[in-house]
Amino acid sequence: MSKQLGQKISPTPMSTNISVIDLIDNYFTAYNSARLREICQLLSKEVLTEGVTVGVSLSGAMTPAGFGVSALAPLIRNGFIDWMISTGANLYHDMHYGLGFELFAGNPFLDDVKLRQESTIRIYDIIFGYDVLLETDAFIRKILQAEPFQKRMGTAEFHHLLGKYVREVEKQLGVQHSCLLATAYECGVPIYTSSPGDSSIGMNVAALALEGSKLILDPSIDVNETAAIAYTARESQGESEGKSAAVILGGGSPKNFLLQTQPQIHEVLGLEERGHDYFIQFTDARPDTGGLSGATPSEAVSWGKIDPEELPSTIVCYTDSTIALPLVTAYVMNQCQPRPLKRLYDRREEITEKLRQDYLAAKTQPVDKIPKAMADSASGEAATYPCGRLIPNTP
Repeated sequence: MSKQLGQKISPTPMSTNISVIDLIDNYFTAYNSARLREICQLLSKEVLTEGVTVGVSLSGAMTPAGFGVSALAPLIRNGFIDWMISTGANLYHDMHYGLGFELFAGNPFLDDVKLRQESTIRIYDIIFGYDVLLETDAFIRKILQAEPFQKRMGTAEFHHLLGKYVREVEKQLGVQHSCLLATAYECGVPIYTSSPGDSSIGMNVAALALEGSKLILDPSIDVNETAAIAYTARESQGESEGKSAAVILGGGSPKNFLLQTQPQIHEVLGLEERGHDYFIQFTDARPDTGGLSGATPSEAVSWGKIDPEELPSTIVCYTDSTIALPLVTAYVMNQCQPRPLKRLYDRREEITEKLRQDYLAAKTQPVDKIPKAMADSASGEAATYPCGRLIPNTP
């Protein structure tokens, strides 16, 4: 057999002092362990470098299990996550830790009727008191009455303000390790929620609307800001060519919201058609059921979400994110030098304005005024979408 088809598997007995690097590089030899190894090596060698803007989507109950504090917050502080899309539930349960509440490891076979009678909440094998929900709700409702929240805003600004207040509570309580929201606030990492009404945070926002609150979470702001992040990721960063990476934990709506940035750029706004340069996903969802959670990178190419020339830089590992995330975090924290924080939150208005100007140019200006990525495809007879994207006619 040709040696070019693969690398020889040379198993050796494990030592008693094996490191996480040695474990993954030398013992994750096949199947999904090999995919996890490939992801770790791709992250450390290519993705977590100066020129790559890394977006992470988060679904599944990861923060109740503590991964917001233990894994995601350290990745943010080391500059390995530049922006995020999360379910509202993950951000809500993340706040429990920032507010000093306690969650416990239980088991999935407890009597739920009895738990209800004892005012105990269960998330599979995690348990905590019902009062944790009530006190978290009370905190949210209290701070949402503050003046900074009394306006229309996107979820990045909303979560930034939440993180600011949670961080102040952490300081008052002496919380040793900041939660995800507080860390993102300090590091200027914008966090978006694709379905802001689909969580206890959104439920409290809705309750305050009944009392006359002026807070409105505007999804159009989020769509444009996230597209602007993906669009400007192409710009040169230092001495490196700008690239965009999509790292997906689970699937669901956050996955689509992260990936739809590229169709928003080319399909709707009529700008550069390229797709994300890196696609990494951990999922337990199958592709053959037609759901987005299991959709493969090659399928995403057909939508323009992934650059077809970068398919070798796309990897899907079919495993539980609660297994993968700690291993990947430990690996890259050991293998990669920290990156400077991009503080994309602080640049939202600047990059969204650039997106707006280029969109208007592509929509209304003569061909010679259209951004180069569009002008290159504007030769000869062409049909146009109403948005202004030029589609060359085919015979």
